[in-house]
Amino acid sequence: MERDVIHHISFPNELGLSQAKLKDIVHDLNSFILFELYATLSPMNITETIQTTRADLAGLTVFSHLKKRPLLTAFIKLLEITQSANIAVNPDVGGGLKLVRRWACFTKAFIGNSARRFTHGSFYEAIAFLVRTADNPFTRAAESAITNKIAAGKTIPPLLRAAAAADLERLGRIAAFDISQLGFHIADLLRKAGLENAAQNIEAEARAFWAAEGKAASVTPELFPRNENWSAALPAFIEYIRTHGAGDLGLYHAFSWAGDDRKNKPEHGKLRPVEKCDPVRLSDLSGYEDQRSIVIANTLRFLEGKPANNLLLYGDRGTGKSATVKAVCNEYADRGLRLLEVHKKDLFQLPVILKTLDLRAMPFIVFIDDLSFEVLDDSFTGLKALLEGGVEVRPPNVVIYATSNRRHLIKERIADRPGPGAGNPSDGEVRAFDTMQEQFSLADRFGLTVVFTSPNQDEYLSIAEFIARKRGLLGAAKDSGEGSDDNAGEALKLFRENALRWERWFNGRSPRTAVQYVDWVAAGTGFPWE
Repeated sequence: MERDVIHHISFPNELGLSQAKLKDIVHDLNSFILFELYATLSPMNITETIQTTRADLAGLTVFSHLKKRPLLTAFIKLLEITQSANIAVNPDVGGGLKLVRRWACFTKAFIGNSARRFTHGSFYEAIAFLVRTADNPFTRAAESAITNKIAAGKTIPPLLRAAAAADLERLGRIAAFDISQLGFHIADLLRKAGLENAAQNIEAEARAFWAAEGKAASVTPELFPRNENWSAALPAFIEYIRTHGAGDLGLYHAFSWAGDDRKNKPEHGKLRPVEKCDPVRLSDLSGYEDQRSIVIANTLRFLEGKPANNLLLYGDRGTGKSATVKAVCNEYADRGLRLLEVHKKDLFQLPVILKTLDLRAMPFIVFIDDLSFEVLDDSFTGLKALLEGGVEVRPPNVVIYATSNRRHLIKERIADRPGPGAGNPSDGEVRAFDTMQEQFSLADRFGLTVVFTSPNQDEYLSIAEFIARKRGLLGAAKDSGEGSDDNAGEALKLFRENALRWERWFNGRSPRTAVQYVDWVAAGTGFPWE
């Protein structure tokens, strides 16, 4: 069926009809042509296609888990009920209603799948997306088949490779299945059951499937071109997985650990994708160039497979410690870098987290934000052992970046220090000096400590001005108003004066305060002191 046949129809306006009326006529003509084209197809053709497609679905091995995805589950059931429908012999309404329900379930599953931002609205692209994001033994092996300095190169077993190639060939045929033809066939069956309205509705939806496939056909898929055997794309697919990761690792670059709060279930937990990750990039940050250069250099060494240190980013609040980590991860996501944020409450699960990451080939930064402890607990001891000194070593594809406002990460008390007040009987602590050494020991086990201090006045104003110019609030000039016209100079002067008022009124000088001030300026409202 040629999908663009209706686009070549011309309709001369010789009858003096309005443009709207002409559109209605052409729409009806399109519908008639579509139906007539389908009517010329032998019912045996669609029956044979359904049979071979069901065989392809039944034969999936490595990718058989895809049949549990809602779209393919609904598709399988729709093919089954369509093939088993005996309406031609026994045109009962009950059989027709089953067909209507299965078509509705399939359409619902397709709409739900197409609503995701990763698909293109056609059945072909939907299947290609499921394959591209599959997480199975083959894609895991492809992810690990890396000849680099982070993970030793591994080969994919021949049987696994052959099974994957056969599945790709099957999936290519499944993706090319003509949903619109199936819809017209079902509509024909429904008419025989006396369900004319249902038949017309399904025909309308079939035309929508037809149009979507026609529109998507002009776009060449990234990995699986149309009218080609998908098994031929196996080498390119392996390379794609190698660089992007299998499953969710190929879709997202930032994750958080979804752990089980029950400490008697330490083995429970998983990587949860962060769909709306903070998009901050290195180019969005101003100041603290020396500090960021250390983080960047360490991260690049890690990505190159060289020895890299765990990092502690310590300093005053709001100075951009967390933003620096996120910006670095965003900057190098296209090189395979992945971020896993672990909350303090889940630190007791570090062993299972590391085992999970050790099974993957992608490099991970385990990010612990605002790290601090009230007391010396199991999480403190476990993290200290992990950083250095424990029997179990950190996986080579993992480094730990932590931020904290406390240099030594744990609350200190006067009674913890040697001297007067130490060893207070009420505390039960005799060796106060040992306690202090224990408190200091965790911070010392980070290979590098990067210090972020509050900016001085000029640095604070420079950061605020940088952010405002990035947002187009002060123009594109890089100077401080020198050489600009009087209005621009006055605007910059007022901007700086208000920036200083803002930090005095609110949170003190910091990059965070500068962002909050520029946010207020962008809203165009008056200031609290006005």
